Amino acid sequence: MDLAILKENFDARDAYRRSLELAQKAEDWGYSRFWLAEHHNMPYVGSSAPTVLMGYIAQGTKKIRIGSGGIMLPNHSPLIVAEQIGVLESLYPGRIDLGLGRAPGTDQKTASVLRRGRVETIQEFPKDLSELQQYFSKSNFDKSVRAFPSEGLHVPFYILGSSMSSAALAAERGLPYVFASHFAPTYFLQATKYYKDNFRPSPDCQRPYVISCVNVIAADNEEKAHRLATSFYQMALGIVRGKSYPLRPPVKSMQDIWTPQEAAAIQNMMACTFIGTKKTIKAEMESFLDQTKLDEIMVTTNIYDHEDRLKSFELTAEVFQKIAKTAEVETSRG
Repeated sequence: MDLAILKENFDARDAYRRSLELAQKAEDWGYSRFWLAEHHNMPYVGSSAPTVLMGYIAQGTKKIRIGSGGIMLPNHSPLIVAEQIGVLESLYPGRIDLGLGRAPGTDQKTASVLRRGRVETIQEFPKDLSELQQYFSKSNFDKSVRAFPSEGLHVPFYILGSSMSSAALAAERGLPYVFASHFAPTYFLQATKYYKDNFRPSPDCQRPYVISCVNVIAADNEEKAHRLATSFYQMALGIVRGKSYPLRPPVKSMQDIWTPQEAAAIQNMMACTFIGTKKTIKAEMESFLDQTKLDEIMVTTNIYDHEDRLKSFELTAEVFQKIAKTAEVETSRG
């Protein structure tokens, strides 16, 4: 999962170039998806137009699935979303995922501008979801408003969230559920349990399917991994302070940068974070997977140096390949 984060003293074009190279490498390393999130009025987050970036990334890759992680549906007309995603699916058939959220992806003032002052849009999220699904349905052929070229195309829908309400909607509609545990883990276990317990099968999803997004920072040694993580911590301070910070170079210590209260807040927010060597991350990830029984892990990694970031994703891929191999051996043993 990528936000096309701008580095300090670099511009958005650099961020997009790095995102494309990461997607290309991720494809080679065996990752199955590359998702882009929608954010607004944040000077150091480059993913304000995820569908545009999806096209850019899809054009530069060959087989990895490209998705929105997600499109914040209350910010948009369902018809526009259907048309844009339909174009992408037509250009890159079988490679487009549609992740949908109801949060604004910004502050309330900007959300009001995006939504033209309409405050009821969040409450209308289930209705907008139904409308969007209808536009992709073959049964929409006789309606007065139709979405071209989307009609009849199969694009997987995913519900994104970090609350009980998103879990309830995903369960009711029989859609896969993607939890934002990388920055809002408070209701993670509670929400995913509710989703699994109350899931209603649908034609597109016969059983519950849970994806958890987590932070991973991997390096060849523990000291380097924790030093690289300081760039991530500095950026996370923006969430706590209500500001937007660029991705800054790592530092030896965060002691003089954050207060004890800010450090505690960030540690709570980043509870689903894995930092260290392959050995460390593998052990912690196996424990996490054993506890949560997840179907899929989505990784986000914010490291200042591009080569270090690529290395982290490569090491993470090797960790999951080992975990998958171990699971296969255990399954074969019965």
